[in-house]
Amino acid sequence: MNDEALNLSIRKLLKSFGVAAQREIEHAVEKALASGDVKGNETLPATITLEVAGLKLKVPFNGDVALE
Repeated sequence: MNDEALNLSIRKLLKSFGVAAQREIEHAVEKALASGDVKGNETLPATITLEVAGLKLKVPFNGDVALE
């Protein structure tokens, strides 16, 4: 195993996920605000699950998305 290659591939995956996830959340918030499903002052619980099938790894991470 090449530790440097592993480290770089993990960083690349996390960076692409972070950018895409933020964009998806922002679009969902804009849509929910426009439809009236949220008022804009809520704190919404969120769960992100990291799964790597070949490693039998499945780990949930919980947090909040605060709109105000």
